[in-house]
Amino acid sequence: MKYAIWVPLFDELSDPLEVARLAAAAEEAGWDGFFVWDQLWWRPPVREVSDPWITLSAVATATERLRIGPMVTPVARRRPVKLLRETTTLDRLSGGRLILGAGLGSDRFAQEYSKTGEELDDRIRAERMEETLAILTAGWTGEPVNHHGKHYLVDDVRFLPRPVRGRVPVWLAGFPGNSRPIGRAARYDGFFPVNLTSPDQLAGPVAVLRALRGTLDDYDIAVALEPSADPRPYAEAGATWCLTDLVDLGLADVRAVIAAGPGGSIGV
Repeated sequence: MKYAIWVPLFDELSDPLEVARLAAAAEEAGWDGFFVWDQLWWRPPVREVSDPWITLSAVATATERLRIGPMVTPVARRRPVKLLRETTTLDRLSGGRLILGAGLGSDRFAQEYSKTGEELDDRIRAERMEETLAILTAGWTGEPVNHHGKHYLVDDVRFLPRPVRGRVPVWLAGFPGNSRPIGRAARYDGFFPVNLTSPDQLAGPVAVLRALRGTLDDYDIAVALEPSADPRPYAEAGATWCLTDLVDLGLADVRAVIAAGPGGSIGV
């Protein structure tokens, strides 16, 4: 199993320079990845929130080995060709270390959609995400993109340069009991089941993914766990990445978790 830090860019963790220093410390302590939330704002008492892409650019220049990325970005909230340029540029800046975490997002946590006039219908946002991922996948090839979809149009445009390894890995997020996100994730590079409460919840998604793909070799399943949780039962259930969830922790505790190293527990 590989281990990553998962940082909400809130309040004390909203300073991109501080987050870059935390990422450098994580790399030195032996962590494998450093991922950040993608939110426009959050519920009280959170007051300060930073942009994930600019923050990840700082992280990319402060590190050399860590896999990095937004976990997850609400794809339907972004213009496909803008996201294509952002992912490719960040991937090249990091030397090919970007992983794109993608999902529908939700209005229920902070009303980010309803308060900004975004689409609230999950079905429509899913359609937009499917089209966006298709545009990204085509654009990363460096060949002309011709996409005439229900929601988006790209008419014979070539997007260069390409990502370092030819494409950016995509992990799809979804609730473990929802079959559609799992089926969508099977077509890409990884699955990030959200709101897990036990390793038993992985059995169903892992079985479905294996059946759809034929094999889970070179495929990632990431779980988010509190710093004090034991990741071993999740690894036995099929998880390949453990994202240490640092939500609700202050800067001092985040530093302590990072310093404890991957797989460590400080009981915060």
